[in-house]
Amino acid sequence: MNPPKFVPVYTAEGNLAGEMIRLMLESFGIQSILLQESAGAAYGFTVGPMGEVTIMVAENQAEDARQLILAMERGDLEIPPSPEGNEPQE
Repeated sequence: MNPPKFVPVYTAEGNLAGEMIRLMLESFGIQSILLQESAGAAYGFTVGPMGEVTIMVAENQAEDARQLILAMERGDLEIPPSPEGNEPQE
């Protein structure tokens, strides 16, 4: 069995933004990897070409990933209610 071919689906500004998108995709069952220029990662750049983080997913999941990212950007994704007993304190 050949490993899946990974393709870029989004470019985030900085590792934190990239990691949040990676985790969101993972929560929907889409495996992803992050790529960043090595000096940008080492020095923690978050803007400009060295701060860009490319989110890569398997080619067969790319369209689903793009749709989820668009939904996230539009604010269409909802946070599920907390399990009983874990409601935030007011």
